[in-house]
Amino acid sequence: MALFVQKFGGTSVGSVERIKAVADRVSATVAEGHQVVVVVSAMSGRTSELLALSEAITAEPDADAQDIVLSTGEQVTVGLLVMALRALGCSAAGVCGWQIPIQTDDSFGKARILHIDQEAIFERLQKHKVLVVAGFQGVTESQQITTLGRGGSDTSAVALAAALRADECQIFTDVDGVYTTDPRVVPEARRLEQITFEEMLEMASLGSKVLQIRSVEFAGKFRVPLRVLSSFEPGPGTLITLEATAPNFTEENFVNVETPVENNRMEQPLISGIAFTKDEAKIVVRGVPDQPGIAHKILGPVGEANIEVDMIVQNIGADQTTDFTFTVARQDFERAVALLETVVQKVGAEAVMGDDKIAKVSLVGVGMRSHAGIASRMFELLAEENINIQLISTSEIKISVVIDVKYLELAVRTLHAGFQLDAQQAL
Repeated sequence: MALFVQKFGGTSVGSVERIKAVADRVSATVAEGHQVVVVVSAMSGRTSELLALSEAITAEPDADAQDIVLSTGEQVTVGLLVMALRALGCSAAGVCGWQIPIQTDDSFGKARILHIDQEAIFERLQKHKVLVVAGFQGVTESQQITTLGRGGSDTSAVALAAALRADECQIFTDVDGVYTTDPRVVPEARRLEQITFEEMLEMASLGSKVLQIRSVEFAGKFRVPLRVLSSFEPGPGTLITLEATAPNFTEENFVNVETPVENNRMEQPLISGIAFTKDEAKIVVRGVPDQPGIAHKILGPVGEANIEVDMIVQNIGADQTTDFTFTVARQDFERAVALLETVVQKVGAEAVMGDDKIAKVSLVGVGMRSHAGIASRMFELLAEENINIQLISTSEIKISVVIDVKYLELAVRTLHAGFQLDAQQAL
């Protein structure tokens, strides 16, 4: 008998019919002889409705009071799914985050999980085959309800799987796995059978929206095998693990999270996927004096304004000045430029310029570690299509370039074909 944690998001439980379909799937897992902890989100659209109710009371609701309101969405789903499971003759019980409890800090609206009482869960599983848990929520030490922020149900599921040492954490979504890139842009995109935590974390941070970043970080830290599956059609999905084949999930490798597990794949594909985002903007501060501390003088005020900076490039000129270039989220572009107009005068720079019509395209793959020439091949493919590269950023397992947004889809299709990601076995 295995123990699975299965998470179903808002679209998967978006109607009574969908909740009944989830109950069918969960009961089928139980019929195979397994125990299941189910983590559910609020029905699609329900959290937005609850936010609107809060804002109808006051334009700036207190975070602790708003968390009480928002947490009710998942509670409704828990009750409905328990009813559906029992109607199928499946022994099930439901709990909210505060009942377990899932203890968090007091950062309302974006709380972080501190501790889960796994014994309380096992006690309930001795009485029932299925325990349905409200995702996205927890409780502080002083018994105040909290929510975990955007995508928090994914984090709830992974945290529960880690605490329970589950055999697998299965994330059911509206897609049937992780693809080499977005199939809406490249119809030939291939579903990956497996991908490493490192690769998935990079893809999530670079624009892939299959999994929430925090949940991938949590899964990687505690060696929780993750599988992305479709709620709407059967299939094996995509397994996300520390290595190519699922590791033996033992007490030793759970506790000793700092000990790396070597990748034992004989033929590591060079590139696992292509991630991209259009929500980027580029800012250039021209004619900056080339002197110690100048980067802090420019980026310090930007960081203090809670504007996140991504790629950074500094070019040294012949006249003892430098051009300082960096990217920010497009939604922060105008605010960042306005802020830097004042900074330019203070540091004695010439001007600030910007472009909010850019996109970032990234190759991701752990195979890059042991193979040279990936970057040059990427640049060659883009040059053949006359696509100009504005910025470049690299790490051990990724190469990112900034290009004009109008060339985004052409670039993704070109790179996908050039690196043969549509083949049955990526090269």
